[in-house]
Amino acid sequence: MTSSSPTGGGPGRPSPLAPEIADRLKRSADGLLPAIAQQYDTGEVLMLGWMDDEALHRTLTTGRCTYWSRSRREYWVKGDTSGHFQWVKSVALDCDADTVLVKVDQVGAACHTGTRTCFDTDVLLAEGSEAAEDAGAAADAAGADAPGAGQ
Repeated sequence: MTSSSPTGGGPGRPSPLAPEIADRLKRSADGLLPAIAQQYDTGEVLMLGWMDDEALHRTLTTGRCTYWSRSRREYWVKGDTSGHFQWVKSVALDCDADTVLVKVDQVGAACHTGTRTCFDTDVLLAEGSEAAEDAGAAADAAGADAPGAGQ
């Protein structure tokens, strides 16, 4: 089920988000923040959605993830139509206050395609591949040359 704000809502509109939070946020030009959903107990990255102040407020106060749909131009609560709920365990801002990390207990698929995550069908570099091993070795070598390495 989707829901529009009773006041018209959408990015850039006033919301009841606490001013001490709202004043810190660094939003995109369209008033949105990327919101990464992560499984709280395994660390699995599930999906990326978008939140404005109202969606973040709803997420913080209802215990369910609310996102802003850029294509439909309305709010949507994860699971209302699919039954694949995201129960909020914690919410954090990154160091720049321009991205939200929502740790959730995901029920069912997180991706609209029906897969567990939005990141498991088009892997560009896989763990254990030769390219990944080469990248790891290069990173290890670069780290060994860093000031203070080996101390």
